[in-house]
Amino acid sequence: MADRSTTLLELPERPEGPEGQEGPEGRPRRSSQPRVVSLPIGLIRAARPRQWIKNVLVAAAPAAAGQLVSLHTAARLAVVFALFTAASAAVYLINDALDAEADRAHPDKCRRPVAAGDVPVSVAYGAGALLAVAAVAGAAALCTAMTAALLTAYLAIQLAYCVWLKHVLVVDLAVVTTGFLMRAMIGGVALAIPLSRWFLITTGFGALFMVAAKRYSEAVQMAQRAEPDKGVTRALLNEYTTGYLRFVWQLAAGVAVLAYCLWALESGGVADRALLPWRQLSVIAFILAVLRYAVFADRGTAGAPEDVVLRDRALAVIGLVWAAMYGLAVADL
Repeated sequence: MADRSTTLLELPERPEGPEGQEGPEGRPRRSSQPRVVSLPIGLIRAARPRQWIKNVLVAAAPAAAGQLVSLHTAARLAVVFALFTAASAAVYLINDALDAEADRAHPDKCRRPVAAGDVPVSVAYGAGALLAVAAVAGAAALCTAMTAALLTAYLAIQLAYCVWLKHVLVVDLAVVTTGFLMRAMIGGVALAIPLSRWFLITTGFGALFMVAAKRYSEAVQMAQRAEPDKGVTRALLNEYTTGYLRFVWQLAAGVAVLAYCLWALESGGVADRALLPWRQLSVIAFILAVLRYAVFADRGTAGAPEDVVLRDRALAVIGLVWAAMYGLAVADL
């Protein structure tokens, strides 16, 4: 028997797993067995470890500049990755605390630890605030003032999104895109690497492409339901049309491809010692990756970007080919 002082939460009811059947009212069938969940485990789940893969983008600017070879750079990027992970986890915790009531009515989000009762709302707020302060303080102490300022701006924008901006048309797309762009920027800022205008444009519109594709997929899936329940999906999603979201992801894809082409061709022809013009050839792999991702967007199955990339083997192979080509271009081989 667990001691009462141990931090355990006993839940009388909890939705079954992903394959759980629906009840008579269309809601997930509840299990009659109580579930005991450790609070630390609940907090870790609420911080969404699956989303941490996005923070690998902190290495984008140093990789593009060919500055990933030194131990000092790798150590600094590891610190930046940890700080950004803490900051993003803080946003997830506070967002889930704010949306706890609404998430309980959602067929999927009701399984989130805060909505399910694994993590009390007050604990989620406290842990989120603590992580946010620790991330900014750590950036100021271990990195540069600009790194701390960028991380503070990220937190401010994302928290404003949680409270208000996610209810504003178009602005919600821009804010989510900005989160990806700031991840790509902070590695360069922390290492004092100048950020190319083409790098920023390609990264920004590439992120907008994936964000709009995800929203488009959500809108398509909602429209395909026989009796869509507007109370269990994104409220703002009802204000967008699928035609508009398709226009956004197609426009963003086109701008990203154009910017990358200009970026690749900016250096001119073959480098001094390179066997082939790898940077220019990497355009082929980049365009193929965009076209492959667009297949899922067009079908309405482009969910979270990390899920699309990880589950599609062809897209992963194309990505590795692109990375190899760009790496050869940076190494001038």
